[in-house]
Amino acid sequence: MHIYAFGSICRGEVDLFSDIDLLAIVNGRNHSFNPKNYSIYTYARINELWEQGNPFAWHLFLESRLIYSSDSSDYLRNLREPNIYNSGLSDCKKFHEIFLSAKNSIEKSNLTEIFDLSSIFLAVRNFATCYTLHINVKPDFSRNSARNLGVHSIPIDDYIYELLERARILCTRGLGELLSNYEIGKAKQELNKIEFWMKEKISMLAK
Repeated sequence: MHIYAFGSICRGEVDLFSDIDLLAIVNGRNHSFNPKNYSIYTYARINELWEQGNPFAWHLFLESRLIYSSDSSDYLRNLREPNIYNSGLSDCKKFHEIFLSAKNSIEKSNLTEIFDLSSIFLAVRNFATCYTLHINVKPDFSRNSARNLGVHSIPIDDYIYELLERARILCTRGLGELLSNYEIGKAKQELNKIEFWMKEKISMLAK
């Protein structure tokens, strides 16, 4: 058994809305860990992710710290570097589709607006992370991945980005202040900009 911390706590980016991401690597089924508190993977699945060059494998390789080892080894470090990530285009298209689904929902109904904005933030963040991995710059797994791309950063101001982030935190952790109708309206006004940005980046990856 191996237990790791990963994510913001290992990057030194902890704030009031951060949680502690924990990974448990186990043999077969193990009911010792609560899935609400741990990401639980078998050794076989971790090995598959390393072989695939999966973004989560790179996340763990670059941003994890060993907490406990049942055999005094550092399992992830011993795996060395994951294989090259080759699915950037298809992954970015996948997150673009998630964005489009949420955009379509929020434009048709006001019943799930905060949830839809949360899904948009998820799509934007993961899209940007996959983009950084694909173009072989320093991978960015943070909540600010889409704002840390220099000239390729998402073309919305910090206020709008933080509204989307607030929606995500509200939906995943139940923390923070509800977005007002005014704030939701301001975020909705920027969705076409986000869509154009995603399409532009997908076109660049497809060349």
